[in-house]
Amino acid sequence: MRKLLLTLLSFTVIGITANAQGGFRLGVKAGANMNKISGQSFKDGYDLSYHVGAFAEIDITKTIGIQPEVLWNQTTTKRANSFDAIYASLPQDVKLQYLAIPVLLRINVTNLVTLNAGPQFGILMNKDDNLITNGQAAFKSGDFSLVAGAQLNLTALRIYGRYNIGLQNVNDVASQEKWKNQQIQLGVGLRF
Repeated sequence: MRKLLLTLLSFTVIGITANAQGGFRLGVKAGANMNKISGQSFKDGYDLSYHVGAFAEIDITKTIGIQPEVLWNQTTTKRANSFDAIYASLPQDVKLQYLAIPVLLRINVTNLVTLNAGPQFGILMNKDDNLITNGQAAFKSGDFSLVAGAQLNLTALRIYGRYNIGLQNVNDVASQEKWKNQQIQLGVGLRF
């Protein structure tokens, strides 16, 4: 929790500094996730879910900036018909809710196109539910990933697509099987 507060405080200081220079904008965004968790215990293929949140665009120069975000990010998947006793208690449909915090480098190729890339940390939020309802006890409480994508800037409207690849094994069950999140995000944002 201390790291999260320190990160948010850092973004606030950077934002105030950038705002004084005229390169600070806020906005909201929402979109669709096509996600899967790789591993033998889950069906291969992507499942549809959603994300909503807020973002800031902080320009350092005319072509380079930072884009921190806070997203409510849903990950859904289906358990494979595995006969392994360790994973038998997983529900067939697994829904995980993450508070995702990407900190992206912005490269403004033109006024219309921006490329984004950077790290993302996800905090598993539905910890109060038990394994029977959502499979949380089988998953670690955090997920670290890399994000890369592109964004169209149409005045105040943002249309974006990105790919998130998990770098961390999110399996919290005592086994050797590795589970990693993968996600394709498509969405729209509105800059204020």
